[in-house]
Amino acid sequence: MTEESDDIWKELAEIPADPPEMRDQCSQCRRPITVCWCPGLPKTRLCPQSRLIILQHPAEVKRCLRTAPMLSLSLEQNKCLVFRGKKFSSKHEDLMEILKDKDTILLYPSADAVDINELPKVGVNGQRPYNLVLLDGTWPQAKAIYHSTPYLSQLRACKLVQSMASSYVIRTQPTEGCLSTLESGAFSLAILENQPWYKDAMLGPLHYLCKFQLENGAVTHQSKEFLIKQKTYPKLVGKRLARQLKINSNELHN
Repeated sequence: MTEESDDIWKELAEIPADPPEMRDQCSQCRRPITVCWCPGLPKTRLCPQSRLIILQHPAEVKRCLRTAPMLSLSLEQNKCLVFRGKKFSSKHEDLMEILKDKDTILLYPSADAVDINELPKVGVNGQRPYNLVLLDGTWPQAKAIYHSTPYLSQLRACKLVQSMASSYVIRTQPTEGCLSTLESGAFSLAILENQPWYKDAMLGPLHYLCKFQLENGAVTHQSKEFLIKQKTYPKLVGKRLARQLKINSNELHN
């Protein structure tokens, strides 16, 4: 045995048999205690009349900073249902039953989507609670889910058109006005249920997370659209982003 191989065996022998000790995790959000955002959650889970149905792309689960769990933990368990996949079909029987309900609507900016403010509020003129479907993932992932799941295009589509800046300031958004899954759900529920206070109550964990990150070295991120307008975007603009910026500009001037 050579001296070099002898050193290697010595190093291997010094590696502990037990796995490295993991940082303590929060039992709710499953994040390390030091970066837990649960103190920002509502003291009592909200129980709106409507339900949120989240169709989540599998890749979203791997992200370190996600807002869908904030949404789930802000609401009573039966008020936020999560289905995971890249496409959904008749195999997903529980989901299909929901999608066939006449009070199920989809938050998605399709060509025929209406301003969510134009929809009847729950309880007004007999309007029943809604099942609001949200697509959770990056814009390309959400778009892929929409086009690979024909049932979604058959739903009434709505969109958030009021100008609002995302509170998710530690993450770069593609364009001005893009919102996280948490914000989309919170704003939509506040409108549909005519409960404006829902918004602030549900955004608590996001505000808590961003405040902590900014106090510990994170910086505020501007959207790609803003950086491009300021001519400070460090990369070439791809076709997908350029197309989205053009759509946004047309909507602004129409």
